[in-house]
Amino acid sequence: MARIRLGMVGGGKDAFIGAVHRIASRIDGEFELVAGALSSTPERARESGEALGLDPARSYESFEAMAEAEAARPDGIEAVSIVTPNHVHGAAAAAFLKRGIHVICDKPLTATMAQAAELEAAVRASKALFILTHNYTGYPMIRQAREMVAAGDLGTIRVVQVEYAQDWLTEASEETGTNKQAEWRTDPERSGAGGSIGDIGTHAHNLACFVTGLTVEKLSADLQSFVPGRRVDDNAHVMLRFAGGARGMLWCSQVAPGCENGLRLRVFGDRGGLEWAQEDPNYLWFTPFGEPKRLLTRRGAGASEAANAVSRTPGGHPEGYLEGFANLYAGAAAAIRAAQGGGRDPVLDVLPGLEEGLAGMRFIDACVRSSGGDAAWVTL
Repeated sequence: MARIRLGMVGGGKDAFIGAVHRIASRIDGEFELVAGALSSTPERARESGEALGLDPARSYESFEAMAEAEAARPDGIEAVSIVTPNHVHGAAAAAFLKRGIHVICDKPLTATMAQAAELEAAVRASKALFILTHNYTGYPMIRQAREMVAAGDLGTIRVVQVEYAQDWLTEASEETGTNKQAEWRTDPERSGAGGSIGDIGTHAHNLACFVTGLTVEKLSADLQSFVPGRRVDDNAHVMLRFAGGARGMLWCSQVAPGCENGLRLRVFGDRGGLEWAQEDPNYLWFTPFGEPKRLLTRRGAGASEAANAVSRTPGGHPEGYLEGFANLYAGAAAAIRAAQGGGRDPVLDVLPGLEEGLAGMRFIDACVRSSGGDAAWVTL
């Protein structure tokens, strides 16, 4: 089959996440990058296009120009990856969706609730697919954990604990002029009102909900900006109440020295518990109540069908971040090909999309409102 013609908005020179998306899109050979509006700065956009070997005629200075031109070409892009700062997501996605071009967008959904509402309308009005890259949902042992919870292996879920700790913003990196990521991620005009809660807290929230199948009904959040002068939070403690009665705790921090990418999840039911850590992602600990703890490994003897379906290498060969992203791109490719044929691929039941994005935005909004009210309980 011919590769899906892919465009990219953002992700140019010095952009971390754009390179990750390009690698992930290539791993299974399903996509070919043929066009881009890689920067909001025209000169940087051209330089980035040249560096990636794009046809100069298809290296655009704006996403608006790209959407219009590519939609008019007989060989125009079939899908676009949006990897810009958060405040651009909504308008960029809408420009392609209204032209029938499938969208693969980085998280969170947008920077504001108003932008999220506009994007929701654009998604619902379009026949094109909208996929959100909560990449940790693509990890094999996370797929297994989700399957085990759904199968009742843990019984009724009672407690969910999730954390995501980093240390890269322990100092005021945004003030040095040398850290582009720090600059926009701590700028509320570009990142939104949530700092760490929007950047990594949404990942923790999404992972907890993805694995358990539960939704958060109410929360109490205490957000901090520990670095003097920082305009968004860099640490958050959140108490969670899930539909059905389960309780949870979420901690996210980008000022925790010694923590690199410490995403961890623990789920406890009346029949057993699960533990998983992103920095050791090929292992899943399962403890049936009253029995010894069991180590389940990716592609190991206890690996499930759901886990094996998204595993690429034999057991003992580590898979992780890039492969997790690639699993989302592989799923997106299957969904796009099915849609082009007038069908629907079941992979859409597991891929994050608009609803997960809206849930993340409601989570951020509720955290900010709660913290502003001295950690008052608020309803999502």
